[in-house]
Amino acid sequence: MAALLLAVLALQPPPFTYSVARVTAADLPRSWHGGCPVAPAQLRRLRVSYWGFDRRAHMGTLVVNVDAVRPLTRVFARLYAKRFPIRRMRPIDAYGGNDERSLAADNTAAFNCRYAVASGPKRWSAHAYGFAIDVNPVENPYLLNGRVHPRAGRVYLDRSRVRRGMAVRGGLLVGAFASVGWRWGGRWTGSPDYQHFSATGGYRPLRRR
Repeated sequence: MAALLLAVLALQPPPFTYSVARVTAADLPRSWHGGCPVAPAQLRRLRVSYWGFDRRAHMGTLVVNVDAVRPLTRVFARLYAKRFPIRRMRPIDAYGGNDERSLAADNTAAFNCRYAVASGPKRWSAHAYGFAIDVNPVENPYLLNGRVHPRAGRVYLDRSRVRRGMAVRGGLLVGAFASVGWRWGGRWTGSPDYQHFSATGGYRPLRRR
């Protein structure tokens, strides 16, 4: 009986955990600079549990706005409970602050002080405020003016063929973000951004209450 109990306990997944820490400019050497719309004091390092595509539990790190910590913790707790797979989760500084490198690595990331990758006048992205996150960008590419970001995401443009890690209407990932009021870029007409979730629904900063 004791051996059976130990075997059952061994099969139990580790519980969801998270931690929150302040960051400084030194912690964000490639993703933040003077002139950014938020200061490092308004950002936090959020570490959360997630399930990888290898079906194992991992710890990942996001840099987010202080006001995004609570809703995102709820989102990732829900995804973890349902074992939604995430390829990897590292701050954009791990890729030299280069958004395309992060996307190509299928990396889930949040804060990056950059302008929006979109048509029209130049404006700050919601990522520059820490109020947006790109999840599994290869499985959930961004289609803009005929270009696919990242290029490896082209094989996932057929959204009717649902595969692991994808964001789809009525699916777990979209529902988890919707439950905290975050909107999905996959609903944008003309230039769907399937990887993108934000507190603002687009590129505008969220007004502080």
